[in-house]
Amino acid sequence: MSSPVPLSHLAPGSKGIVAAIEGGGGFTANLRARGIREGKNIEVVTAHPLRGPLVVRIDGRETTIGRGMAHKIMVQARNV
Repeated sequence: MSSPVPLSHLAPGSKGIVAAIEGGGGFTANLRARGIREGKNIEVVTAHPLRGPLVVRIDGRETTIGRGMAHKIMVQARNV
């Protein structure tokens, strides 16, 4: 099994499992409010160009997160 990578490194259509969140309490609380937490399945729906935000799907809902945030979410990529 490969090592976790930042969510920002996944291409649109890629799926993974959230392995860790590297951030402080406020950052973690913000992500948890969106349903993003360790052990959850996550999919990159769209990656906007020019280092724009990512649209991700988690628990059937889509949310937009910035690249900086996505870089702090470590995921275990999985083959579909």
